[in-house]
Amino acid sequence: MNIADHAVTAAQSPALITEGGAISFGELYARSRRVAALLHEAGLRRGDGVALILSNRGEFFEITWGCQLSGLYYTAVNTHFTPDEVAYVIDDCDAKAVFVDASMTDLAEHVRDVNSAVHVRVAVGGTLPGWRSYEGAVATASEAPPLADGSEMLYSSGTTGRPKAVRRPLPTDGNGSWAQAVLEMALTRRYKMSPDSVYLSPAPLYHAAGVNYTMAVNRVGAAAIIMRKFNAETVLRLIETYRVTHAQFVPTMFVRMLKLPESIREKYDVSSLQYVLHAAAPCPVDVKHRMIAWWGDAIDEYYAASEGGGTLVTAQEWLTKPGTVGKAWPISEIAIFDDEGNKVEEPNVIGTVYMPMQTGDFEYHKDEQKTKSNRIGRYFTVGDVGLIDEDGFLFLRDRKIDMIISGGANIYPAEIENVLLGFPKVGDVAVFGIPHEDWGEEIKAVVEPAEGVEGTDELAAEILEYCSTRLAKFKTPKSIDFTNEMPRDPNGKLYKRKLRDPYWEGVQRAL
Repeated sequence: MNIADHAVTAAQSPALITEGGAISFGELYARSRRVAALLHEAGLRRGDGVALILSNRGEFFEITWGCQLSGLYYTAVNTHFTPDEVAYVIDDCDAKAVFVDASMTDLAEHVRDVNSAVHVRVAVGGTLPGWRSYEGAVATASEAPPLADGSEMLYSSGTTGRPKAVRRPLPTDGNGSWAQAVLEMALTRRYKMSPDSVYLSPAPLYHAAGVNYTMAVNRVGAAAIIMRKFNAETVLRLIETYRVTHAQFVPTMFVRMLKLPESIREKYDVSSLQYVLHAAAPCPVDVKHRMIAWWGDAIDEYYAASEGGGTLVTAQEWLTKPGTVGKAWPISEIAIFDDEGNKVEEPNVIGTVYMPMQTGDFEYHKDEQKTKSNRIGRYFTVGDVGLIDEDGFLFLRDRKIDMIISGGANIYPAEIENVLLGFPKVGDVAVFGIPHEDWGEEIKAVVEPAEGVEGTDELAAEILEYCSTRLAKFKTPKSIDFTNEMPRDPNGKLYKRKLRDPYWEGVQRAL
C-alpha cells in the first residue's frame, strides 16, 4: 500500500511523530501532493531527478512521497559530505530540483553557485538567498499530476572513493519502490507489524535504512517516530513514552546506550519492544550479548545492501552461533566465491560474499565498469569477506579493501576492533594497515577514548597489554594513536580512509 490508501482509510492516524508533533496520514498525503504539484509545474516529468539535503524532519517525507507518487527519482544526500561531494552527487543524479535545509547556509550557497543545471531550488525550514521558501512554494503550486511510480536512488557513503548510486528501472505496477515493497512484506510477515505498531527511527534519513524503512512503515500504516539526532537516553524515553514496538539501530548506538549509567538504563520501561533490528556494521560479540541480556529476544540482525541481499538471524539463533549475521532470507541466497571467481561449495572457507540480484537488473548510475566488475553471473558483491559454516550461517570477516596483509598473513581489522571495544576506556576504534618496510603493512589502531578518559602513552600501554591476552601476537596492534572524535557517520559507517590515508602519503600502494 502507499499513503494515498491510508489517507482514505485512516486519515487521522499518525504517520510521523516528530519533535514538532504528529503528522497524520491525511496531512502527509495532502502535503506530498502539493510537492508533486510544485515539481510538475516546474516542468519535471517521469524519470527526472530530485535531490534532498535535509536534516531529520517531517518535510523530508512530504518530499520523498511527493516524488514517489509522481514518477520521479529522489536522492537523499548525505549531509556529512563535503560541499564538493554534495555538488558531485547533485550533478551525477541529474537533479533538476534540490531541497536544502535552511540551516545549511554555506552548503546551500555552494550548491546555488556550482550546480547550474538545477532550476528549482527550495529552502526548507527558513529562507535563503537564491532559494524559494518551501512553505510558500507548496502553498502556491497548482494541480498535482496523476499518481505514478517513482523510486529512491541512493548513493553509497563514499568510504572508499566517489559515491555511486544504485539505480533501478522505475516500476510500472503501481506498487512503488521495489525496496520498500520488500521491506513492507518483511515488516508485516516476519516482524508482525500492523497499523497499531509504533516504529522508532534514530537513523539519518539520507541513509537507506532511514528513508526506505520509514516509508515502508508508512506503507504498513503504522506510526514512525523521527529523531532529529540520536541520543542514548532520549531513545529510552521515547520507547517508554510511545510504547514503541519496533525500532532499528546500528552497533555504535548499542554501545552508547550500554555506556549509560545503570541507574539511567533501569529508569525506563522498554518492555513494549517486540522487534529491534540492527545492521549496517559488524556488532562486537560482547556488545550483542549485553544487549540481548537487556532487551531479550526482541533483537534481530540482518545483513543486506542497497543493491539487495541478504541474511537474517534471531537472538536465539545468534546465541548458538555468536558472531553470525545469519542465514539467507527465504527469497535470497548467499554464496562464497574465491579470488578466481569460482563458487566455493565447502563450508568454513573464507572468500568474497556474493548475493543474487533478486530484482532483475540494477546498475550503478553512470558507472558501467563498476556495474560489470561486481558481478559473477546472477550474483553481485559489495566487497565483504566471510565464510558460511556447515549449518548455512554466514560469518563476516571484513571488507576486502580493509584487509591487512602483513608478512603474508591476512588480518581482518574488524576482529581486532571488536576486542578493543571491550576495553572500558575505549570509546571507539579503527584498525587499519600502515606501511612497513619488511612486512608490507603493520597494524595501527586509532582510538577515541571513552568519555572522561585522556589519550596518553599510559593508556596506549594499557590497551596493548589488554590485547596481548586476547589476540594472537601477529594480530596485536603495533602502535596506537588517539583522536578526539572518530570520523563516523551518524548511521554508524566509519570513514576509515580519512584516518588511513595520511599514513600512506607518498607511498606507492593502492588501497
